Amino acid sequence: MFKKILFATTGTPSCDAAARVAFEMAKRYNTELFIINIFGIPSRSFSQVITDLRTGDEIDLHDDQLAKIKNKLERRYKQQIRDYNTPHEIVLTDGIPHTEILRAARKNEIDLIVMGARTSTQENTGAVNRHIVGRTLQSVARSARCPVLIIGRAAASFWGGISNIVFGTDFSKGSNQAFEFAFNLTKMFNASLHIFHAIDISSGPFEFTKNQEVIEDRIREVRGMIRKRYISKMEGYNDYEIDVWEGIPYVEIVKYARESFADLIVMAHHTKKMAPPEESVFGSNVEQVVLRSNAPVISVNHPARQKKIDNQ
Repeated sequence: MFKKILFATTGTPSCDAAARVAFEMAKRYNTELFIINIFGIPSRSFSQVITDLRTGDEIDLHDDQLAKIKNKLERRYKQQIRDYNTPHEIVLTDGIPHTEILRAARKNEIDLIVMGARTSTQENTGAVNRHIVGRTLQSVARSARCPVLIIGRAAASFWGGISNIVFGTDFSKGSNQAFEFAFNLTKMFNASLHIFHAIDISSGPFEFTKNQEVIEDRIREVRGMIRKRYISKMEGYNDYEIDVWEGIPYVEIVKYARESFADLIVMAHHTKKMAPPEESVFGSNVEQVVLRSNAPVISVNHPARQKKIDNQ
């Protein structure tokens, strides 16, 4: 079971959907909730002057300013704190956002990080406006030692009973570990597991083929790979489905999740390199799915450091 959850927030409306999930999960699983807000970046070394992440203004950091920031955050989540009545701790810090989130997660031995897909409301440029899945989210999802639950749309913010989990695989090493996490969740929730792979016909050997028989042969081959790699490890658990479609992977995953009435999507995050914001077209299928899915998405990374989930 999740024992410690870290909710990363800017304290703005862009994080409200993620806040709803974080507080709901904390209450449901009786977990400790850490609310972290990185309010600014130091302007100069050994200086009290910081650059406000929301406004871009330089402000002089002092105790009164910190109290003001904390008070504003408490007012923002006043109703959730009152309604859910869950143990929580507010962590305020300045620094590089993804670095501080990862540091807080390690320090507090966090089991799950909850984030909104939009980590900044600063949209002064077209590049930032286009780059909805921010560099903070990419860096956290890529480097976190625990799974990262990403809430991309308001419709994904209702964490109710989990009865259908979609696991999207690309057969990478990371996907093997993401499967282990998805299967543990499936047993914990007594849910149905939908194992899905999309054959990418937009690139590689299938890009120019018009022979459906070739694609059908590949579908049969992939189904066999799924049975060998994943079903053989499910210890007699029979509540599962295998589906292999062809198309653009992130599009097909979103469509499949919708048709399967998925409550949750689990994928491995593989972004190895982040392009500059002005060039970025989102670094991985995970991020594309986050933008489009009505279901929450859990990104799994650093498999060797994953904690086992209690099946209590």
